[in-house]
Amino acid sequence: MSRQAAELPGTSDPLDVEIGARLRQVRRSRGHSQVELADQLGVSFQQVQKYERGTNRVSSSRLFDLSR
Repeated sequence: MSRQAAELPGTSDPLDVEIGARLRQVRRSRGHSQVELADQLGVSFQQVQKYERGTNRVSSSRLFDLSR
């Protein structure tokens, strides 16, 4: 069974939740707000909120942007 088939509709993948938690931890440790991070990435602060909650998956290209 594939990873996606095992998920229930409306639930976040545990890996997406973990990545979001780490994103939030690093953002806060550097003293940035969600708005500041969103501006740097060119997305809305709501999108950053969704990344941090694991609601939306962070793409590999966005992870690369975040690492810079």
